Amino acid sequence: QVQLVESGGDLVQPGASLRLSCAASGRTFSDYAMGWFHQAPGNGREFVAAIDRQGDNTYYIDSVKGRFTISRDNAKNTVYLQMNRVRPEDTGVYYCAAATTVRFSRDEYDYWGQGTQVTVSS
Repeated sequence: QVQLVESGGDLVQPGASLRLSCAASGRTFSDYAMGWFHQAPGNGREFVAAIDRQGDNTYYIDSVKGRFTISRDNAKNTVYLQMNRVRPEDTGVYYCAAATTVRFSRDEYDYWGQGTQVTVSS
């Protein structure tokens, strides 16, 4: 089992920055690729970004390329999502998830955190 706990969500204005964190415990963190998903109000959970087990390769949905950065620190068992130039449409709950290899579908992730709320509003 892998336990995941997200933090860092907040109410921010459009154009602001914030960093989400996801702390993992349980099994060896570096055995898992990690992903971030976004669930906007009334919508399903959608892929945002993923990073492979060693942090060598990252993947993003087009709408966040150049604004968001996923990274990980395997020594701290933590994955991050740096969110810059946020927009109102980035509002929602952000979840981190773990899988044995990089995946882009929510159905292919094995472990999930409880989510952290991000609200972008002026």
